Amino acid sequence: MAGLLAGMLVWWWSGKTGLWQWLLLLASAAPVFLVGLAEDVTRQVSPAKRLLAAFVSAGLGIWLLGAQLTSLGIPLLDGLLLHWPLFAVLLTVFAVGGVCHSVNIIDGYNGLMAGVAILISLAFAYVAFVTGDRFVLKAALLLTAALLGFLVWNFPRGLLFAGDAGAYLVGFLLAELAVLLVVRHPSVVSPWFPFLVLIYPIFETVFTIYRRKQRKAAAGLPDSMHFHQIIYKRLVRWMVGKREAKHLLRRNSLTAPYLWAMALLTVMPAVLFWQYQWALQLFSFVFVVSYIVLYRRIVRFRSPKWLVLRKQADKITPVRSL
Repeated sequence: MAGLLAGMLVWWWSGKTGLWQWLLLLASAAPVFLVGLAEDVTRQVSPAKRLLAAFVSAGLGIWLLGAQLTSLGIPLLDGLLLHWPLFAVLLTVFAVGGVCHSVNIIDGYNGLMAGVAILISLAFAYVAFVTGDRFVLKAALLLTAALLGFLVWNFPRGLLFAGDAGAYLVGFLLAELAVLLVVRHPSVVSPWFPFLVLIYPIFETVFTIYRRKQRKAAAGLPDSMHFHQIIYKRLVRWMVGKREAKHLLRRNSLTAPYLWAMALLTVMPAVLFWQYQWALQLFSFVFVVSYIVLYRRIVRFRSPKWLVLRKQADKITPVRSL
């Protein structure tokens, strides 16, 4: 948040065009940011209350910025959104709140959330540049700059953490930029573009809910079976064999690049084919299938060998006989 406010001063210095909208965007983010901050300080704010705060922020985004979905690229649902404004409001609130929560879910290891969010922000900045949307372009670049400043301290040593306040704030801003791109360019930017860009955290959340329902556990109950957690346990675990802090820190920092690569494999085709809805839908399907197959293989101890970072064999120093 400090980085965003500092960037706002640069925005004001370089020209005030769009600055008022940025202030309204930060005002919309205030409820979810403050509730997340309260959880970081007190540890007594439930996930349901944090999700409710995200819904409130999404509602403010609709009221202050007009960030309301009018199309999903699905004919039947698009008809409902067009003829039932209340349905469009509820769907937007649910979608934005869901993205906030999903970004918080992937905030598990040093550099993971920030690195993924930077890739997403840059993708939004590129499409905003191509479509001539100066506000979304400036907002996305400002968010990228703030995340880079945070990443310096967060990765690889974990000297600073985002917490719920930071994760929910970043998630909200990404969700709002996604909605604004679609709303401001309805006949140009397909809703499937931001969906593919954000599909990793979104599907991580959906799959987590499904997985917990299969185990008959509460959907909001924490566990240690997220994709980034099984990568830490099964793919990076053998890189180090000791329980010393420096080794655990190294293992922690080696987890994020796996997920950066996964996010990049969705961001790249989204940027390359952002004008072709059929291609965006195809890559979304490919990601979902790949995620499920890879998750099942890793959980069942059948990880592809080329993905596993193994501990280097200890060098044996020969002892010369006297």
